[in-house]
Amino acid sequence: MSAIDLLIARYRPKVGCEIAVGPWLQIDQDRIDQFAAVTGDQQWIHTDPARAATDSPLGTTIAHGFLTLSLLPYLTGSNRPDYFSAHYPGMQRRLNYGLDKVRFPAAVAVGVRIRARTLVLGIETVAGGAQIRYRFTIEIEGEEKPACIAEQIFRLYP
Repeated sequence: MSAIDLLIARYRPKVGCEIAVGPWLQIDQDRIDQFAAVTGDQQWIHTDPARAATDSPLGTTIAHGFLTLSLLPYLTGSNRPDYFSAHYPGMQRRLNYGLDKVRFPAAVAVGVRIRARTLVLGIETVAGGAQIRYRFTIEIEGEEKPACIAEQIFRLYP
């Protein structure tokens, strides 16, 4: 069997299953401010705690939706050095092929904790490799609605 066939055999039984729940991460104002500085999105609801206390429906600042989304590598642990070899044996490259159906159902207030849940949606062969589709749900501790739901596609090559 080729490395691609082995990867597909490994993941096919996981389709439709949750395979991971990541660690909690507290969102603080410093992280929000740094993201605002990098992206240029200085909207008061993110960066002005005094105004947010009086003018925001939540009474506090909130994280940018794209900040929440950008934390997926950390929240899933996929940025750890050992992650790739442990999850994709026989593969040499993983490419972020893109995102589908990204939604932000609930705001992430400063001070809350978030974490990601990972569900395998599918796996298939593509020219020279394999393609895996995941659904990531970023939940907010103690909240019913998630902060983000996104489908992400990765391509892997031996």
